[in-house]
This record gives sequence, structure tokens and C-alpha cells, in this order.
Amino acid sequence: MTDPASELAQFAKTSNAWPFEEAKKLVARVERTGQKQVLFETGYGPSGLPHIGTFGEVARTTMVRHAFETLTGGQIATRLLAFSDDLDGLRKVPDNIPNKELVAAHLGKPLTEVPDPFGKYPSFGEHNNARLRSFLDHFGFKYEFGSSTEYYTSGRFDATLLKMLARYDAVQKIMLPSLRAERASTYSPFLPIHPRTRIVMQVALDEVDVARGLIAWRDPDTGERFETPVTGGACKLQWKPDWAMRWCALGVDYEMAGKDLIDSVKLSGAIVRALDGAPPEGFNYELFLDENSQKISKSKGNGITIEQWLTYASPESLAFFMYWKPREAKKLYFDVIPRAVDEYLAFLDAYPRQDAKNRLGNAVWHIHSGEPPAPEFIAHEAGGKGTAISFAMLLNLAAVANSEDPAVLWGFVRRYAPAASPEKYPRLDKMIGYAVLYFRDFVKPKKVYRAADEVERAALEQLSDALAALPAEASAEDIQTLLYDIARPIPRYQNFSAKGATPERPGVSNDWFNMLYQVLLGEDRGPRFGSFAALYGLDNTRALIADALAGKFLKTDAA
Repeated sequence: MTDPASELAQFAKTSNAWPFEEAKKLVARVERTGQKQVLFETGYGPSGLPHIGTFGEVARTTMVRHAFETLTGGQIATRLLAFSDDLDGLRKVPDNIPNKELVAAHLGKPLTEVPDPFGKYPSFGEHNNARLRSFLDHFGFKYEFGSSTEYYTSGRFDATLLKMLARYDAVQKIMLPSLRAERASTYSPFLPIHPRTRIVMQVALDEVDVARGLIAWRDPDTGERFETPVTGGACKLQWKPDWAMRWCALGVDYEMAGKDLIDSVKLSGAIVRALDGAPPEGFNYELFLDENSQKISKSKGNGITIEQWLTYASPESLAFFMYWKPREAKKLYFDVIPRAVDEYLAFLDAYPRQDAKNRLGNAVWHIHSGEPPAPEFIAHEAGGKGTAISFAMLLNLAAVANSEDPAVLWGFVRRYAPAASPEKYPRLDKMIGYAVLYFRDFVKPKKVYRAADEVERAALEQLSDALAALPAEASAEDIQTLLYDIARPIPRYQNFSAKGATPERPGVSNDWFNMLYQVLLGEDRGPRFGSFAALYGLDNTRALIADALAGKFLKTDAA
């Protein structure tokens, strides 16, 4: 009997899904080294709260981790370390905190020595670390937490710090060419922490004493000379040498980074080699852009926060957005949310119909670590598979009802499927809640209807009459077929280049469906109109056509 895990590993070897492509690099690494454990790492700067990029990096790394475990049949242990650089000096006061004066008095100190402006933890660093852990726990990530302060002060980095001190000249040779002349003249990879002020000092060194494991430097204000050991947390490293030191000290095997850090990855990798270590595997993902194709910046506030995304859509839809084409720059703003939700649902819908091999290329396999939930189909009282309700369809239902009440949308669902309930379809219930909020904030203010011309008016009247002739329980497919039959004889909507089209039976162009949404719903496009009409109801759809033809939705000068 074939071992399912072994068979899955064989399929994984030929999969070109990007997490498997990344995991294959780790398999080759393990085969070279013979190691029995692989360490994944993600880094976090705790001077601010966790953000959507934090989610993306941990989610993508988790996908690679699971792909690796699948490739190796679980024979190689894996760990994911979420590491906080909380020994960094606080360079500026964040805008989004209370008690700014309290924090401002401690600028330059390690984050774990800056008072918590929220008054909940011993330090600002520990407050933000707690937020990070809560954030990661909320999404169910499996990880270990690491604190720079704890690792430095406990001596965990001491051996590698001493090695870096011994290779000081080699590290400088790597770093100095990357710096401006002014900074290069005083640059040192070691940053002593002032024994009196506790400021993380960026100063030139007077002396590097390898034998005693210390550096000597002078206070730039007083001229006083200090000797500081590089061990025990008495000093820390500049961030690129620090990154390299951590890779070397902990034996990190995989860490990804944004495209803006390509040069930093190269420099840190060179330092690791200077320390006789091996840089981790990884790749550089593209950065997010705003709606104007400008790079998203936390300081500019021109992006979308994770809290905002989760106001209008599920965590799974955000994970799908992170999974899809990570090496391509993508716009990250509110308009992408409905598409991300519906594409996630489409992949979830396709999953049960795929064989084991093709499932490994399905986004939901990676999003849910190989165990995606079953799709929800709203069963019609007449039986059959039922309808998978899309986010776009819910937005259109909210639009025609002009309602922000989830109960109103549930009324349409129950009209179609009387046995449906929030308890029976919990994912749909959540999506309805998301949809009414998204409609309120983004769809309703932008709706623009247009009047039908003579050809469109005649076609809509014909459609209304044809809908009246259908049985009340007509399926979405029946209605969709009717739509094609109405449009096919109308020259404006004929498409002779469509697949299977003939001169006697042309295809139907998208202009027909676009017209339906523009005239009836004030949108440029939408989900399958047959599915919408089945859910909304034939009588309601006919009333909608009548109202549109009567001009009830058009703005007037008086309005």
C-alpha cells in the first residue's frame, strides 16, 4: 500500500508553486550539510506595531516551511523564529502613541529601556513584543519568539560577537565601500551602549582589543574614554552586521526579505562568509504599491493597514493576496479586497475537484497548510449542488437593497434557500458582515447609474418578459442561458470570435453583461448575472429593471 505522505512528497517534487520552488532550495541545502533541523526566521523592528508587511512575511515563510515539510515527509525538524530587534535604539517618537513626552526623554536608548507610553509593560519594546506575539497568535502561526535584548544579555551571541571582533578588518572591508565617505570615516559595526546614559552610541572606535574582547571609544560630548566588552549585551551591532551575526550564531537556514533589501542581503551574506558561516536561503519579494503606483510607506500612511483589511474581509483573503505572485509588485488598497476575496473562494471551490498533484498548485493548499476547509454552497430548495455566493454578489445585493443591515442580505439568501442560516453557513455569515461594511464605505458613495438607450431599453424589456415566463424556482444556469438567448440576436452584442461561435449562432460579448450592471446596479461589472438574479429573485429583478427604465436611479439636477 502506498504511503500517502510519500506519494504527496513525490508530487511536491514536480510542483512549480513558488513555496515548493523555495523549499527545494532548502532540500538541496540539507542534502549538502546533512543537518537534521532547519531554522526559518522572520525579523521585526519593534519601534512600531505589527503591520500588514509583518503578516505577509510570516505567512509566506510559513508556506515555505510547510512545503519543505511536505517535500521531506516530515523527516527533517523545522522551527520558525520570529525575532524582535528590541535592543535597537529608539530613533524617533512614533506618531500613534500616547505620552510622547515620556518617550521623547529616552530617545536613543534600547527599546527595552524606553518606558511604555501605554503603561502596561516594563518597556516600550516589551509592549510592542507582546503586541507582535498576540498578532501572530491571532492568526494561528506556529513560531518561537526571540528577543535581541535577551539573546545579547544572556550571552547567546557572545561567541559570534568575539569572532566578529577578531574579523573586524574583514567586516569593515565589506561594509565601508557601501557607505558615504562621511559616514565611512567614523563607521564601526559595534555600537557600545553608554554605561551612564544608556544611549546606543554610533561612534568611531579608539581601539579594537581582540585579546580582551572589548572596544574603546570616547563620549563625543565629554571626551571621556570608555572600554566596553562586546559580549553580555554591553554593546550591539549595526543592523547589517547584526543580521549577519544572527544568521551565523543561530544557524538560520531561510529568511526572505523585501526587494528594497537586496543590497543589504548581499552585504550581510558576505559578512556571514567572513565569519566562516553560510548565508540562509531566501528570496526577495516585491513591495506593495498604493492606488497611484507609489511605494507604500508607513510614514506616509498611503497604504492599507491589516486592521482595515480585516474590517472588510477575512484573514484567508489576505493570506491569498500574500500568496499570489509575491515577486510581482501589487497595488494594495481598498479596491483590491473584493477581488482577493472572490479569487480565494474560486480556488477553494476548485480544490475538491482537483487530483492530489494539482491540489499542490492551488493557493488554498498553501494558505491552509494542506487542509483547506470545504467550500460553502447554498443549497436551493429544489436540490442540486447549490450556489457559491461571491463577495461581489453580496455587494450587489446590498446595492439593490440599499441596505447596510446583514439581516436584509440574509433575507435574500433565505428566499433562495429557506433552510439557510448563519449557524449552517458561518463563513457566509461573516462575509455578509464584511460586505455590508464595504458597501457602506466604498461602493455606495461611488455608484453611478446610466440611462439605457433605445436598443438597451428594448433588450431589457424583452428580458423582463422572459423572466416572467420562467418558473419561480429557475436555477442560476437557467437564467444565465436565458440572458444569452436574449442577447444573441442583437447585433450590438454578437461576438463571432467567441469559442464555438458560428454565423448562425454567434457568441455574446461582455458589453451585454456590462450594460446590465451599469444600468441596473450602477457598477461597471459584476458576478454572473444569472446567479445574482436567482438569489435576488425573479420578481425583484423584474422590478429592478422597471425602476431602471423609469429613471429612478438617475441623478437629476434637483438631486
